[in-house]
Amino acid sequence: MAYRGDRTRLAVPGWLPVVSLLLCVVGLGVASYLTYEHFDTHATFGFCPESSGINCQKVTTSPESRFLGMPVAVLGLAFFVAAPVLLVPAAWRSPSRWIRGARMLAVSGGMAFVVWLLYAEFFRIHAICLYCTAVHVLTLLLFATVVIGTAVTAPYDADEHDFEDELDEDEDEDELGAAAPPAGQPSRLSRSSHRL
Repeated sequence: MAYRGDRTRLAVPGWLPVVSLLLCVVGLGVASYLTYEHFDTHATFGFCPESSGINCQKVTTSPESRFLGMPVAVLGLAFFVAAPVLLVPAAWRSPSRWIRGARMLAVSGGMAFVVWLLYAEFFRIHAICLYCTAVHVLTLLLFATVVIGTAVTAPYDADEHDFEDELDEDEDEDELGAAAPPAGQPSRLSRSSHRL
């Protein structure tokens, strides 16, 4: 189907923007906390016990906690700050291939980064961070939401629906015209009353 400018939009389920934006808000909160703890010299990481298998301090201070010199926590924060631009209702309704492609590329990149971080935690650091895991889960849910949302959104052409409405109006007018008697000819009701 050919898209015709701004008169064409996508039919989007109401839950889609709400769920995707809610995941971003929660992810933004967790990523903000991780960023704060990363730069805090007295980081404590509440609710994250320091054990052999679970150790947020060990994970966030490891060499793998930086990517190209940038703290991973900051990259996660940037992801959840930028992602909502592509997840607002107007962006979901847009038929633009650029917007749809950028949205898929963003969540796919985020998911690929999560896979790398999980590999680093399990096979290089040998410890996991509960807050990092929360970010990983939120990113996975956001990825699944975008994939499902992209699959279920269907083109909606305002021109076609306007044309169908016009056809319905024409049919209604034809029915009314057929029911009305020609000019000068009495209606059935009036002929019946004369017979009485």
